[in-house]
Amino acid sequence: MKLEIVKMSFESLLANKTRTFLSMLGIIIGVSTVIAVFAIGQGAQQAVDDQFQGLSANSILVMAMRGKTESSKLKTSDSKVIVENCPHIAEATAVIQETMAVSFESEEGSFGISGVESNYFEMSGIEVDKGRLISDEDVAGSERVAVLGSGAAETLFPETDDIVGQSIKINSKTIEVIGTVKETGRSMGRSSLDDAVFLPNTFAEKSILGSKAFLMIFTLADDVENIEIASKEIVSALRNEHKLRDSQDDDFRIMDAGAMVGAAQDAAALMSLLLTAIAAITLLVSGIGIMNVMFVTVAERTKEIGIAKAIGGKQGDILSQFLLESVVLSMVGGVIGIIIGNSIIFIFGNTELITLAPSLMGIIIGFGFSVLVGVFFGFYPALKASRLDPVDALRSE
Repeated sequence: MKLEIVKMSFESLLANKTRTFLSMLGIIIGVSTVIAVFAIGQGAQQAVDDQFQGLSANSILVMAMRGKTESSKLKTSDSKVIVENCPHIAEATAVIQETMAVSFESEEGSFGISGVESNYFEMSGIEVDKGRLISDEDVAGSERVAVLGSGAAETLFPETDDIVGQSIKINSKTIEVIGTVKETGRSMGRSSLDDAVFLPNTFAEKSILGSKAFLMIFTLADDVENIEIASKEIVSALRNEHKLRDSQDDDFRIMDAGAMVGAAQDAAALMSLLLTAIAAITLLVSGIGIMNVMFVTVAERTKEIGIAKAIGGKQGDILSQFLLESVVLSMVGGVIGIIIGNSIIFIFGNTELITLAPSLMGIIIGFGFSVLVGVFFGFYPALKASRLDPVDALRSE
């Protein structure tokens, strides 16, 4: 009898293919949306981790405060002020950044120009690939030398590995390439580390970028437990250095690694939550659609139900048949939704438009919710069908 119920359920659904498909459409959209949403959430989380993986837990960034004060007095030499006046700061390095055109013979590209000190590479975990890195002597002498990120090197020198010793041009100034660094896949501030051109910050500030370039001082507290104390020491030291009165606001802002990562993760989580809510609403609306279709099905098949009951069909059998139709609708829609959702991840995952990461949890939740929708919204119409009086059902037209 159970096999007969299953057979009749499928026959009923296949007899009205268009209505069946339209009933499943909401489920398909909802499930594929849930899967895509979880992939976006996972991708955003992964992007946050990739962006900040170069920052240790005791990192503190100091940046110029634009717009709040007339002008920020933060300068590259403040990195030394911080080290000298902040007992809980182990090390600091100043970085100035701007995006500019860089050329080598016929090759040209737009890259992030980073003026750095010699200790920047070690603090950022950047390793030399060929040649050497910027030294203290390069910074002290404002030497016209450059170190290329892996992406910048590939763009400017696509046909040769003989990069060290070549000369590139930035802002019409000739600069010797002294080395390249290994690929990192990370970013710092405004630019990707792989698409960066590193110069001594003294030379970059005087001859290339000027004083209006984006300035950031990257510091390390001596211990992760001393982040708060170290931040207060930085504020005190810089306010004294900039001769700010008590009534004046800071002309700089401070962010520690934990705060930055936490804020980025919270933003990613909020985005995922909002998108998941939209997907859930889609599934609920599709569930209401299934319920309406089942009510129509019951009305159309009232006489059939009456005949089934007249020849001995039990209430439980009628209930099972109609409920099974609803569940099959949602399950098939869920499977199609899974296929479409994963196809979306595959297609967009191979582009640079957005970072997507497949999530098993998204598939489980999406499919599970679709089945629950089928059971929940299909139960009442099925129950109504099972409770029909056989005499009244046979009289219906």
